[in-house]
Amino acid sequence: MESLIGLGSEGTDKAAPQGDLIKESDEAHFREDVLDASMQVPVIVDFWAPWCGPCKQLGPILEKAVAAARGAVRLVKIDVDRNQMLAGQLQIQSIPAVYAFFQGQPVDGFMGAQPESAIKGFVERLARQAGPDAGESPVEQALAQAQAALDEGQHGAAEAIFAQVRQHDPKNETARAGVIRCKLAQGDADGAQKLFDDVPEAERGAAAYSGIAAALELASQSAQAGETAELRQRVERNPADHQARFDLALALQAAGDREAAADELLEIVRRDRKWNDEAARKRLLTFFEAWGPSDPATLGARRRLSSLLFS
Repeated sequence: MESLIGLGSEGTDKAAPQGDLIKESDEAHFREDVLDASMQVPVIVDFWAPWCGPCKQLGPILEKAVAAARGAVRLVKIDVDRNQMLAGQLQIQSIPAVYAFFQGQPVDGFMGAQPESAIKGFVERLARQAGPDAGESPVEQALAQAQAALDEGQHGAAEAIFAQVRQHDPKNETARAGVIRCKLAQGDADGAQKLFDDVPEAERGAAAYSGIAAALELASQSAQAGETAELRQRVERNPADHQARFDLALALQAAGDREAAADELLEIVRRDRKWNDEAARKRLLTFFEAWGPSDPATLGARRRLSSLLFS
């Protein structure tokens, strides 16, 4: 859980508000605001003056691009009229003049007004120098780490990280949904249901909760499906026993065998797609919703279902 180190006030630089990402500075604070700060992320220095028309055009474009980088770069604005000694030391001969510093050294720059597309590319190049995760806050990094652990089957570790993010940010929907998914993955359907019940109705439509209602429904029904071995024997004795096959699919889903669960429902569709008011097809759609659209089991079963329905 190393990515959670610094979730408090000392570790939020990369999720800094715009006031920290974009600031005015001067000769006295240049080392602190530019050279020292550039040891963490690239710092763009905009040399300007109030009377400079092109500066007034360039400034908002620079600020927009830096804000869009979400902390991957910072912007420091220097009024050359008030900081003539500094401008002289850096050999600023005309404005606007823009220099970028990284790890205490100038790495890029340009002079004069530039189109917005060029400014965007300039900022994006600098952001890439700091690494692919430079624009992520500690919370975002922790959420990515938790999701990776969940995907790898490390349910306990994932839940611990999600829970720690929630402790830091109780309103974080991704973290709350992550805890619910972890409990479902560990077979704690009652715990997951209780947490979901605490989510306000108006918030359940958020993307973070997509598929959770379907997963909870499946968990509830799967608990009543019966034993996998017994159901498999019933299907082997009578392949036309669609109810036994349907229950077997639920039991397999509860056991985490998604592909096998989909196989049984697809077999029902192949044999009798109208059975029980198309129950097999409808249950497959619930599976897809619970698993997510990009899950390999969803992608494979959806293709096979389309082939069956439109053949």
